[in-house]
Amino acid sequence: MATKLIAPSMGEGIEELTVINWLKKEGDSVKEMEMIVELETEKVTTEIPSPVAGVLLKILVKKNDVVKVGTTIAWIGQPGEALNTEAKVKTPPAATAKAVENPLPSEVAPEQQTEPKRVSPLVKSMAEEHKIDLSQIQGTGLDGRITKQDVLTYLESRKELDTLSSQETSQTPDQLSISNAGNQTFSGGKLVPHTSIRKQIAERMVNSMQVSPHVLTVMEADLSKVLNHRALNKAAFSALGINLTLTAYFCTAIVSGLKICPEVNSSWQDDGIQSYSDINLGIATSLGEQGLIVPVIKNAGLLSLQGLAQQINDLSTRARSKKLLPDEVKGGTFTLTNHGLGGSLFASPIIFQPQAAILGTGMMQKRPIVVTDAEGNDAMAIRPMIYLSLVFDHRVLDGEGADRFLKAVKDTLENWS
Repeated sequence: MATKLIAPSMGEGIEELTVINWLKKEGDSVKEMEMIVELETEKVTTEIPSPVAGVLLKILVKKNDVVKVGTTIAWIGQPGEALNTEAKVKTPPAATAKAVENPLPSEVAPEQQTEPKRVSPLVKSMAEEHKIDLSQIQGTGLDGRITKQDVLTYLESRKELDTLSSQETSQTPDQLSISNAGNQTFSGGKLVPHTSIRKQIAERMVNSMQVSPHVLTVMEADLSKVLNHRALNKAAFSALGINLTLTAYFCTAIVSGLKICPEVNSSWQDDGIQSYSDINLGIATSLGEQGLIVPVIKNAGLLSLQGLAQQINDLSTRARSKKLLPDEVKGGTFTLTNHGLGGSLFASPIIFQPQAAILGTGMMQKRPIVVTDAEGNDAMAIRPMIYLSLVFDHRVLDGEGADRFLKAVKDTLENWS
């Protein structure tokens, strides 16, 4: 009896999933628990396994389709087996909600197929305000529904066309010839479509800059004692299967700073500043050309250096192999980003809303600095130095509070024992 592959529930409040890629094609043999499709929520891409061994008989949704949780997206069975719409559903382990029985496309009633696409009140309002004919917009939401982003994209493209038309109207024939010749120079290029993750990153970054006033403060820290401690303990951690990275030390220092300055572990709300008792630490993790993702270490304030290192190893590995769960990228109260991996000394990262701040660590670099001994004598020394860049929401924090937190992070790193 054929088995349905169901779009699983991937976290509270998540109702839609995007099909990113089919890892198998129709007719391929699959093993039980073998990864078969990549599905993406608003924040994370996860590979979904086959619930049974057999053959991928039928794929019901295409790449980039948006489906509701509980939708039947494929059938798995034995070669030549007929599809039974009454087949018992066996959902993947990632599923946490009861699957909804969905008929095959051919079983959908005619009146359901011709049902007009609905739009939200917001989309209707935007269409009326900008005098837009919604029939001119190709919807990217569920069942072709037009979303707010579809309207914004349409408005932007219309604005660009109006600008180009205005420029061409004001140009002389000679100028137009030169302009067209210039365009031909780049005829060998190509348009690379945005990935879903890249679109989401862009939207969040623009939104963050519009929402809160970003202010940057920078300090530098001497990592001599951190490196000494790491050298003495790296082998012992390795014996436990833990890679002791500098990120674990940065996380420990951040936790220490947030305990000293709890006002940094907060967010701006319209009716006040929301402080958080738990420290949920986001770790920005690069996915290469695909962008980045920010898995969250929950209750980081309760973890030791070993516990933090273990969490960092696990989350970063699963982030790069697309095995994070949606809840593991939610609920962050503060974020660390290590831009120094690419050689950057210091930067001005963008805050992950609605958090109050984000800390960036630059590349460690041996530099000559002035050191003072116990007797007050100054001398030059070569030390492993790093810049710490804190960007904070000036609505929540003033310079004094932000600097006090950053100084606590610096002191923890420099006085490691």
